[in-house]
Amino acid sequence: MKNTVLLFIMTLTLICIVGCTGVQQKNKDLEGEKPPKVQFQIDKRMYKAKLGTYCWTTSCVDSAGPVELLKGKEPILVKPGVVVKFIMNYDPQPNKFHVEQFYEGKITEVLLKENSFQAPTEKGTYFYSYGVWWMDEDVENQSRGDAFYNFALKVT
Repeated sequence: MKNTVLLFIMTLTLICIVGCTGVQQKNKDLEGEKPPKVQFQIDKRMYKAKLGTYCWTTSCVDSAGPVELLKGKEPILVKPGVVVKFIMNYDPQPNKFHVEQFYEGKITEVLLKENSFQAPTEKGTYFYSYGVWWMDEDVENQSRGDAFYNFALKVT
């Protein structure tokens, strides 16, 4: 009887070990205490975006929106219509992106193309929130991590 139970346990353990070795994990683990840094490129120059609200691994942090968060900071001077490209050196890359523009009390969604967008053609100071999500590839509508990065442009 003892041998039968022992044989059963060993067989079950072997099945679990062999059965699980062929499974590849689709979702790569997110590493670090905070989300990765984001930079953006304008005319071959690199700039840093300011991390705002995020949920990462085991914690969530809430912050003010871009207008309040960047109060007192000088906006980046740009020409009308210049291309702004986001760069994140992190693996895995987020798989959902969203940009909002804050201008004169209005919030407008900005269309991203190849992780880039064009600055406005009208003069003024524009605030931006670049939101990224690491969505679970197995569970629909479940985020594994998210972050919002903020910056301001002054079109001259």
